[in-house]
Parts: sequence; C-alpha cells; structure tokens
Amino acid sequence: MAYIRSRKHGAQAAPVLKSTTAATLLALAVPGAVVAAETTLPTVTVSAPTEQAEYKADRVSSPKFTEPLINTTQTISVITEELIKEQGATTLTEALRNSPGVSTFFLGENGNTNTGDAIYMRGFDSSSSIYVDGVRDLGSVSRDMFNITSVEVTKGPAGTDYGRSAPTGAINLVTKRAGKDDASSGSLAVGDDYLRATADLNRAITAVEGAAMRVNVMGQKAGVDGRDEVENDRWGVAASLAYGLGSSTRAYFDVLHVQQNNMPDGGVPTIGLPGYTSPDPARPFLTNAGKVNPENFYGTTSDFDDVRTDMLTLTLEHDLSPNATVRNTTRWGKTRQDYLLTAFMGTAANLLTPNPVDPSTWTLARSTPTNKNQVNEILTNQTNLNATVATGALVHDISAGLELTSEQQTNYSVVRTGAWPAANLYDPDPNVSGLRWEKNGGHADGETRTVAAYLFDTIKINEQWQVNGGVRLEHYKTTYQNIAACGGTGNSAIPCGGALTGSLVTAADLKDSDNLFNWKLGALYKPAPNGSIYVNFATSQQPPGGSNFTLSSSANNAGNPNYEPQEAETAELGTKWDLLDQQLSLTAAVYRTVVRNEIEQDPVDLQYYQTGKKRVQGVELGVVGQITKNWGVSAGFTVMDTKVLSGASVGNDADSRDLNYTPKNAFTSWTSYNFGHGLTVGGGARYVGKLQRGKDGAVGTPKYAEAYWVVDAMASYAVTKNVDLQLNLYNLFDEDYVAAINKSGYRYTPGTPRSARLTANFAF
Repeated sequence: MAYIRSRKHGAQAAPVLKSTTAATLLALAVPGAVVAAETTLPTVTVSAPTEQAEYKADRVSSPKFTEPLINTTQTISVITEELIKEQGATTLTEALRNSPGVSTFFLGENGNTNTGDAIYMRGFDSSSSIYVDGVRDLGSVSRDMFNITSVEVTKGPAGTDYGRSAPTGAINLVTKRAGKDDASSGSLAVGDDYLRATADLNRAITAVEGAAMRVNVMGQKAGVDGRDEVENDRWGVAASLAYGLGSSTRAYFDVLHVQQNNMPDGGVPTIGLPGYTSPDPARPFLTNAGKVNPENFYGTTSDFDDVRTDMLTLTLEHDLSPNATVRNTTRWGKTRQDYLLTAFMGTAANLLTPNPVDPSTWTLARSTPTNKNQVNEILTNQTNLNATVATGALVHDISAGLELTSEQQTNYSVVRTGAWPAANLYDPDPNVSGLRWEKNGGHADGETRTVAAYLFDTIKINEQWQVNGGVRLEHYKTTYQNIAACGGTGNSAIPCGGALTGSLVTAADLKDSDNLFNWKLGALYKPAPNGSIYVNFATSQQPPGGSNFTLSSSANNAGNPNYEPQEAETAELGTKWDLLDQQLSLTAAVYRTVVRNEIEQDPVDLQYYQTGKKRVQGVELGVVGQITKNWGVSAGFTVMDTKVLSGASVGNDADSRDLNYTPKNAFTSWTSYNFGHGLTVGGGARYVGKLQRGKDGAVGTPKYAEAYWVVDAMASYAVTKNVDLQLNLYNLFDEDYVAAINKSGYRYTPGTPRSARLTANFAF
C-alpha cells in the first residue's frame, strides 16, 4: 500500500532570523527575485509500496534540532503516521500510549474534570506544552489525528526550544502538507456504536509550476466502549496550498477547522475499588459495598462539550544557498469550548443510604455541575535561519530565530439556579431536569505577550566529537482581569464594596512581566558512525500564569505575580545506535530532573515561601524500526523515581514522598509482521505501574490506582492493490483497570473493555 509522506525523513531546513516586515515577506514569496539553490527541505512524496510500514523516523520536524536523532543529545521519540494508523489511534492521547509513562492519568480536581489532552509526563502536568508545527496549541481539547503525520515527544526541559513550558518535556504535532505528487487515500471504520470516515487528497496544480493542494476531511460519530451515554462526535477539514515546490522559494498556506459535539464523561464512583473504605464512621458497611457498574453514567442528558477549532498558517521558505535556509511562519488560531459536565463527590454528606441493607435505595448527589465557556486565541510570527558554516576545521550547524507571540484566554462565567436530583448509586438515570444556567456577564481575561530570540549551534569538531548548545532570551508580559458577580459565601466570596449582591465588580486586575533565560549544553561522542554517547544539561521555566493565563493575589497560588518562575534543570546521559543497515534504532538514557521554586507553607509562621523542591530521576529504554523488511517493532520502557525533596508530601499516602500520577515503571510495545500475500498481523502490550493520587481532605477513597497490563492486536489484509481491511482488537484479555483517577479519589475513568473495530483503507 502506498503511503503519503509528509516532512518525515528528510533534513529539515529551518526558518531564519530576519526582519518580518511586509516587504521582506513579499520578497521571499517571489521566485524570480532569488537565485535557485539546492533545497534540503523535505517535500510530500508518494512512496513505493513497502513490505513493512515504517516506525522509525530519522529526524524531527523542528528546525531548532539541526542534527538527526542519533546525534541529538536528548530523549526524543517520534510516533509515526504508520504506527498511529496500525493501532487505529484517532486522538493524541491514544497516540501517546507509544511513549512509556505518558498519558492522561489525572482525571481532575474535586468536582472538576479535565477535558481533552490532560497529559502527565515524568511527574508533571504537560498539558500546556503541546505544540503544532512548533507553535503552542491552546485549549483543553481532544486533538484528532486525521491531519497529523507524526507526534514528536521531547522529554526533559524544553524551555530553550519553546520558551515557557512544563518542566519535563513538550509534545509537537506535525501536520500534513501539500506535495508535488498526486495521491488519494481514505478510510472507513466501524465498531460497536462507532463510525468514522476520512479522506486525504493531494493534487498538483498543473496550471502553476510547483503548485499543489492537499485536502483532508474527517467525520466521526462514536460512543465510548464500556460507557453509557458518553459520545465523541466530530468533523473536520484541513487544506494545504503549496507554491514553489522544487524551487528555492516555497510558500505554504494551511487551514484547519474542526468541530466537536461531545457528551463529556465525569467518571464513576470509586466505591468498591481496592483501597476504598467508608467515608462515614457511622456507616462501616460502606467499606464492603459493591463496586458500581463501570458502564454507569452519572451525568445528565443535558451535559455537553461543544468545541470549535480554527487555525490559519502561512509559511514562507527561501534557500539563501545550498547551506542556508530562511523560514517565516505566521499563525492565527482560535479554540472555543462550551461545556457543562455534571460531576460528583462521594462524601459522607453526598452519599446517602436510607436503607443500609438495600443498596438499591442508595443515592449520590449530583452536586458539582461544572460550566466552562472558554475561548483561546493565539497570533504569532516566527522567523528562523538554519545555516551550516565552516570556521577552520570546525563545522557549525546554526539555528537562530525571533518569535513574537500574543496568547489570550477568556472564560465567561455563568449563574446557576436549581439543582439536579441525586442519582441512584447503582442505577443512575441521566434523564433528569432541575438545573438552569445562563451567562451573567462575568468574564476573566488573561493575555501573555512574548518576544523571544534564540540561538543554537552544533559544533562538529571531527568525525567523533560534537558539542551543541542553545540559549533563549524571552521577555513576557501577562495581564489578568476578572470581572465577577460579588457576594456569596465561603472563602471565594467576592466583596461587593457597597454594591448590590450579584453586581459585577473587578475581582482581580493583575500584571506580571519579566525576562526568562534558558539554556542547554551537550557533548556527543561517536564511537562508530552508527552510534553515539552523549551528555546533556537543559533548563526550563514556568512563570506565574504561564500555563493557564491566570494570575492570583493568593499567597498559596503559584500564579501570584510576586513569585519567581518555577525552574527545572535536567542532566541526561544516554546512548543511541542505528543497527541493521540503519533500520533499527536502540536508545538508552539515565536522567535527573530537579524542579525548584514550588510554593510551600512554613509550619511555624504559616506564611508561604518558594522553598519547595521536587525530583524525578530514572532510566528510559527504546527500540523502534525494522528487524527485517517484514518485521517492525516499537517499544519503550521507563523506570521513574520521584520524590518531594523539600516541602510537604503531595500524595494522600502519609508514608509516601512520591509525586502523583506517575508510575514507577511503565512499558509500551507494538510489533507487526508482513507475511506476504497481503496479510499483516500485529499487536502490543502496555504496562502502567501503580499511580498515587493527589492530596486533599477526602476520607475513605483509594490512595492509589492499581497497576495494569493491556494487550491489543491487529490484522490487515490487502483485498486489492488499492484496498485493505484492518481489524483492531483492543484490551484483548478484557482487563478491568483504572485509566485515570481524580485528586480526591472519589471518581475514576474505567479503562476501555475488550472491543473491536474494522477499518477499510483505500489508496490510489
């Protein structure tokens, strides 16, 4: 079967540090104004049929990484389109199962439920460090894979590469782009309450030399296996127009529109799970209460999760010479999410047992409806130069750039009246009424503007030794204003200052600005052309409000502008080898990350200080590629030792100093074999170790989510040279497991039970 390739294996030419004026951009866009030069930029091509789908990538798409992966001094895994396709993965969360220890383990805090790609990686929330083609992608939404050609997972601080970011890594999605060769492909997938169709059309525009257009479309109407009522319905279209392909000057204009109409999932009660005990000493019988049916839905039919995503990207590239390329990218993106989820907290007050010996009378209050009406918007212009320069005996691979970005987030508040009736604990009915809500005019507006300049240099001393380093200077300014209704009760009540209760007042008007300096330095030794041994040190910083655009005047909140940024440092020692004629990659690394400036309360004066320190250290092993031309493999294993070095423990286990939502051990694998005559069989196993949940005042809930194994399988058969049928079996042995748990331990997301999906793939 022929695959459409998109910016995957070729050397990546990088954007350049130049003026971003309109005159410069126009000059770059006119082929006649430049001298033709050999281009090293990869373009979309249609490959010949292969014996085995390719899992191994040689480079990442970012121009800031000038060397192939084998010579990159950092743990980076690339999840290719072929691997995603074989597994039937349709979302980013599903694709990330191929990176050990990376997933959506955290369900949310108290009654709130995380939406979309709430990713934890090496002990920390990395949801704010998701990028598309190197540009931050905003919004707590689920990202679809229909227009994605690979997912690049960079582990360790990425502050030098991307700016303010999570302390333990970044995730970059590489989109499909128009190429010179005509190609058509598509798919139709069916399952139990599941229907999905995609189409991918690339055509050269014969009337214009070097021009092409590519269109991707997707439609999905799907329930969730093992869950009542929950739905993930979406459709999307992406278009890419290319000009100047094959010449020294190229232009790409990319458009994306996705709409989702989902029924959100607040999870199920943890009652009956291992570690659960009664939240009420007067009702000890609850400790031995039966587990609820994991298919039960405790929300209502009025719940909704409506998402609209729009993105426009203009990229201009010009080869100044065979060894220098300049690129300018302008991106506008906007995500709107309107959301109501009915969650719950199984406290003693909310869990009623009118007849202790008759569980059919027990009820659970639907007391925590969560509204979110959020708009995220980004506008950025990024200019970058890649160049190879010789100075005497030394060769420099340089990447330099300037980035100007404005990111905004607005949250609209609502007022609720009435309430949902309680749900029957073992037989909840979603068809209820009683709660009403509407916007009350309140809104919270956050904006971060950044100006950043960076420089990376890889110095090749000789065939065995390389030294690389990078620096990034970034100036940010964050503003936050909250207009909210005054009055109410509790610690979060807003003073009215003489106004009537319910009047809109300025609850917060805060600013923060500063400079961030991040750097990384590495050294690499090549004992053989196909291998490397390296050391690396890198930093990152996350300033107040850097992850959620929200500033706070509270002393116990990291968003307080009086605090210094959270800082992370990582040291890594590793080795990488390409074996079997460069077809199989083996990697191994040991690392240690220390995160400083965490907020802690002094036990004596009860004041808050930035004395907290956390550590993650471990080992990560990986193998990816072809063992033979018919046999492919992708696997990874990690051991993570986490600890709170200074400050209070973060988990609910008083004897533990471990970080939350981080398995000590994790393993992932996938392999497939092409038997010839059109038959390919594959499968894989995933292991996630025991996870500690967060710490709060919850009583009786499990402190841990238990470890689990999951096995998946796949078989495909080429009916004709243009059509193949693919059967995916998920959770082959029907393992019952906890996929995610919330901070208080009242709720969890059940793992997907055994299920099947049949896909017809077309290519012409």
